[in-house]
Amino acid sequence: MKYTQIPVSDAPLYLLLEADPSKKKIDTYLPGSWCFAAIDAGVVEAICVAKEIDTAIAEIFNISVSPKMRQQGIGSKLLKFTLSEITTKGVHKIELGTGTFGYQLAFYQRHGFRVDSVIKDYFLHNYDQAIIENGVQHKDMLRLSLDLTNRQQ
Repeated sequence: MKYTQIPVSDAPLYLLLEADPSKKKIDTYLPGSWCFAAIDAGVVEAICVAKEIDTAIAEIFNISVSPKMRQQGIGSKLLKFTLSEITTKGVHKIELGTGTFGYQLAFYQRHGFRVDSVIKDYFLHNYDQAIIENGVQHKDMLRLSLDLTNRQQ
């Protein structure tokens, strides 16, 4: 598996839609973003999209691993690679938004992200269709962040 930065135009839409079911939302954050990928035999098997949103602050908008490649540590390795790469771009803090429960929240917390705030009803107001996980509808968004200046690799 090779971890590398790729052009935005090479980011597979099907993978982006795995993590964010709204093509309309993806189209808003993809331009100007950095795309990092895990590539196996020439195929993008995982993607992470981040973008600078303020001086020395970036946001992860999307991270996804193809269904057949999950539970192999690829997402964790890609996230670590992404964090390492964006620090070389002068980023000192990384932020993201995720649901208030589920695998994604635990994934980010295992990597040191901490909850900063809650945006009530975010998924109700910003997505045309309900986002259901394990039979429960996502309603609120948690905003998480990680300080990269004192981070252990």
